[in-house]
Amino acid sequence: ALRIGSMVVLARLVTPEQFGIVGMVTAFTGLLNMMMFGLPNAAVQSPTLSAELASTLFWLNLALGAALAAVTALAAPLVAGFYGEPRLLWITVALAAIFIFNGAAAQHRALLQRRLHFGALVTIDIVSLAVSAVAGIWMGMAGFGYWALVAVAIAPPVTAMIGAWIAARWLPGLPRKGIGVRSMLRYGGIFTINTIVVYVAYNVDKVLLGRFWGAEVLGLYGRAYQLSNIPTENLHSAVSFVMFPALARVQ
Repeated sequence: ALRIGSMVVLARLVTPEQFGIVGMVTAFTGLLNMMMFGLPNAAVQSPTLSAELASTLFWLNLALGAALAAVTALAAPLVAGFYGEPRLLWITVALAAIFIFNGAAAQHRALLQRRLHFGALVTIDIVSLAVSAVAGIWMGMAGFGYWALVAVAIAPPVTAMIGAWIAARWLPGLPRKGIGVRSMLRYGGIFTINTIVVYVAYNVDKVLLGRFWGAEVLGLYGRAYQLSNIPTENLHSAVSFVMFPALARVQ
């Protein structure tokens, strides 16, 4: 309800074209973000997870996030050129920071899932959505335009990172070699390939709409698509959110 409500309010404050401009970038950054899910899920499903392995995975996730942020920032001129929209340059650079925050929070969230601390994770997600909604609506009312939508995208990972670090009560140590990282990378790689294929199948239409029909058409289509899919997305994510770590513990 919070997510839908904030979208409805923002739809009155931000034009469809501005939604479409940000949507052009998030279609690209969303694809790269799929690469962040492999290692955390490998950590959740692993029968055992030593402190040394958890620490090493933390640094790997952080390094991956920093690398993806750098790739996104460097690719900003290409994204702007692909869509023929100069405003995408700095939007892409700003959204690149999301990968660093996600990388810093990935292992802490994985530990909370392993411990089945769903209450803490749900609280973090609700607070993140609330902060995102407040920031976006305030900036929309202040006339920031598409930058309000950039704030909506950046606020959740920042808030979620802080919440995960507080809730997990865990500080990573130094990374080490020869402690089972290879099997984690193998599982994470397979998981990542699967999520990328699914993401491309569900988002290629948005990329093509933005490329050939422009920001306004993409903005209208993207909002309608998201509103119609929120109920099923929330149901699916809630079930998988609980079942995956629960079944991992059963094994």
